Amino acid sequence: MSSFFIKKKVISAATNKGDLKRKSKTDDGKGRSKKFNKRRDEEISSDSENESAVPNRKQQENEDDEIEETPQEKKLRLAKLYLDQLREEEDKTAEQESFEADLIAGRLQEDVLEQKGKLQRLIAKELIAPDPAEIRLLRGHKLSVTCLVISPDEKYIFSASKDCSIIKWEVESGKKVHKIAGGRKGTEARHVGHTAHILCMAIASDGTYLASGDMNKLIMIWDPMTCKHLYTFKGHKDAVSGLAFRRGTHTLYSASHDRSIKVWSVDENAYVETLFGHQDVITGLDCLSRERCVTAGGRDRTVRVWKIAEESQLVFHGHEGSIDCIQLINEEHMITGGDDGSISIWTVNKKKPVSTVKQAHGSHGNTGLEQPHWVSSVAALHNSDIVASGSHNSAVQLWKCGQGFRGLEPLFSVPMAGFVNSLKFSNSGKFLVAGVGQEHRLGRWWRVKEAKNGLYIIPLKRQVQEQEVVQ
Repeated sequence: MSSFFIKKKVISAATNKGDLKRKSKTDDGKGRSKKFNKRRDEEISSDSENESAVPNRKQQENEDDEIEETPQEKKLRLAKLYLDQLREEEDKTAEQESFEADLIAGRLQEDVLEQKGKLQRLIAKELIAPDPAEIRLLRGHKLSVTCLVISPDEKYIFSASKDCSIIKWEVESGKKVHKIAGGRKGTEARHVGHTAHILCMAIASDGTYLASGDMNKLIMIWDPMTCKHLYTFKGHKDAVSGLAFRRGTHTLYSASHDRSIKVWSVDENAYVETLFGHQDVITGLDCLSRERCVTAGGRDRTVRVWKIAEESQLVFHGHEGSIDCIQLINEEHMITGGDDGSISIWTVNKKKPVSTVKQAHGSHGNTGLEQPHWVSSVAALHNSDIVASGSHNSAVQLWKCGQGFRGLEPLFSVPMAGFVNSLKFSNSGKFLVAGVGQEHRLGRWWRVKEAKNGLYIIPLKRQVQEQEVVQ
């Protein structure tokens, strides 16, 4: 029992001794602890210290608000941005594809209508009559201009004349680029070029070949870029009066006063075949992309459509006089003009004209003996509702075709002295070129002394309107 009490006293003494040590460490010598003093110092701090502490607390609160994002949150945010960008790109691509699809569909529809001969772009209502000061005259031929063609890129014009020469003009500057001089009669053996009146010209749709025909029964093939002579085709028995290349090919059709049509392969420098049918001299010829051509038969008063592959022809009647000029509007419709002063629109589905304007250029002569002005040239802007005609009444007349090519309405006339022997629209429809002379291209029945032999470039300006296409 005594040993138990001894152990208890030792433990209690040790405990008291530890308490005293802890008290001595925290006491400041005056019986107060350091913790108490620290609290007292904080309580009696100055007001300035309190004021400086307030902003520090606010800054700390703001820093706490701007919590730094974790790597997972950053990945999520970047993924959302990437998905938004992809969505925007997909929307833009879809819009572009839809736009392109609409363009392709529209183009395919136009191609189908063009092949069917039913395409008609309604642009006549947009045309504005040109200012006479904007019409340019290009002079270089000594005698009357008889025919002309425009290069597919619309940079050059080739014109031919009764002086047997061919001139290449630059459209933009109006300057003469090259001249193939005509030769005198009897110099055919040594002269490179024509030695008789040139009546017709044609240029391939890709600008590779230029063809010209003269009253010496010859067809000459030229390089349009260099104006170098390539071939000469012989075979017609009279003057060559019409030439046309089939679009997209180098097949050449020629018409002659010998009443025949001939087919040539220019690539192979070869004759293909001859077609007969007209009862009088052929005065004009034209063709587009189909394997067929159309001709005007002069005094036999017929228009003929030649189906080359089928070896057949369609015959149309309608003019009261000689049919002197012809031009295709599209694959199914054409316009003609003649010495009875009338212009007519035809379709291959009807034997008679669907529309005719008599005395289209007025008449001349004494009272009671009036005679209509001959229509010496016609032109059409392909697959549109615009056509033009020329005579010797000192004006070129532009016409608007009615819907479905039924009816002709005058748009405006362009003053021009002399015989308008040739008319051609540029492919884009930006300008019209007229070949003018003092005499008719096929003869010397009249002479207009005040006329100037040359080319007139007529700008065709349009109002800004949405283009319409009808079927």
